Amino acid sequence: MSIHEECGVFGVWSPRPEAVANLVYYGLYALQHRGQESCGIVVNDQGLFESHKDLGLVNEVFTPDVMARFPEGTMAVGHVRYGTTGGSKRVNCQPIEVHHQKGKLALAHNGNLSNAFELRSRLELSGAIFHTTSDTETIAYIITRERLTAPSIEAAVSRAMAHLEGAYSLVLMSSTKLLAVRDPHGFRPLCYGVTADGTYVVASESCALEAVGAEFVRDIRPGEIVVFSDAGVASLQGARQAGQERICIFEYIYFARPDSVINGVPVHEARLRAGELLAKAHPVEADLVIGVPDSGLDAALGYARASGIPYGIGLIKNKYIGRTFISPGQSQRGNLVRIKLNPVSSVMRGKRVVLIDDSIVRGTTSGRIVQLLRAAGAKEIHMRISAPPFLHPCYYGTDIDSQEHLIACHHTVEEIAQIIGADSLGYLPLEDLEALIGSPNYCRACFDGVYPTAIPADTRKDRFEQKLPPRSGGQ
Repeated sequence: MSIHEECGVFGVWSPRPEAVANLVYYGLYALQHRGQESCGIVVNDQGLFESHKDLGLVNEVFTPDVMARFPEGTMAVGHVRYGTTGGSKRVNCQPIEVHHQKGKLALAHNGNLSNAFELRSRLELSGAIFHTTSDTETIAYIITRERLTAPSIEAAVSRAMAHLEGAYSLVLMSSTKLLAVRDPHGFRPLCYGVTADGTYVVASESCALEAVGAEFVRDIRPGEIVVFSDAGVASLQGARQAGQERICIFEYIYFARPDSVINGVPVHEARLRAGELLAKAHPVEADLVIGVPDSGLDAALGYARASGIPYGIGLIKNKYIGRTFISPGQSQRGNLVRIKLNPVSSVMRGKRVVLIDDSIVRGTTSGRIVQLLRAAGAKEIHMRISAPPFLHPCYYGTDIDSQEHLIACHHTVEEIAQIIGADSLGYLPLEDLEALIGSPNYCRACFDGVYPTAIPADTRKDRFEQKLPPRSGGQ
């Protein structure tokens, strides 16, 4: 088991018809690390929505033939998905499109509603019919329900936010407006920028703005709704009571690209600091520091700088395999690490190695990486983790939904070191997390169990996909 991303969202508003689908394509390509199960684009061509969505990577789904079929338009939204609610099925691909009495809506969502089960159950009892098993459809349904009596789409979204709990960074498109929305806690990142010719771009991360030549303007604030339309750019506070900011700290440790800046903090620098803090908390005599590609590399560089131990490239990652590469079966999981990573034997042979990674979940992958280094000739292996131990589920978009498979819930640090075959093991201390971003306003519930919202009644990822009990005959 490994930690998976949530999703990535992207939106474009242009003052003139242009090839907005191309901009979304490049933006989604830059956000591919956030989700590799499926992707989709919806283009607004003078009120007509043209879309294409499917399972697969961006370059697999959006072939040259598919892209050529998109019309020019003034707005578009896009999405890359790793599902934390609902299975990997084509029906769950986003953006979700809705045609209702007052118009149309296309919605892309990054995050996870912590009250999705309760909301959907109430809606179904009132006669609502759902076509997907994703919590995003619940958001779309509530917004469209509010739109029937609201004077504008932004007013409808503001009313809907009063019902939503948990993490949601949204990009949504009506026939005439593009909206960017962030939940009151700001769990997931969202920002916008503008190109030289006045085209506005919204994205989960700033790296995607740069990919389309847009200059970063600012982050969407927690609880804020930003509206892009012919009237210009407008902002309103959408939540009735804006909660205290709780950006997911794991965005900085693992999820985001290192060239992104989130809430004013460069991700690369946060990871360097994690490595430096690790070196101070868990020093060791060694000859070489290496990182597990990709998110462990920056922390390894920070550890090397703080400790004075030389930094080296000890593991090579196969760039043609994504984070969500599917192993053919449990019996072949051992081959998966070898396919994704290969050690550089000449670098570590006979060396005492400090190995830096971002997390240990079940311990299986870490153990196999340690085995690779041993086979490559490493004399000693001291593993250091740039995050505290995972002890609790996440309900806000990270695929950690059970304590059953979290090795740190069942073993001490010394026992985990023995299980994975390392000579020593050290985690980033919980109290050092604040130093990564220079602010106490972050969520660390997966480490300490202190949740900013109520714990969901049903936490299963497939809670909307349960099979019926066996038929007993009769009716």
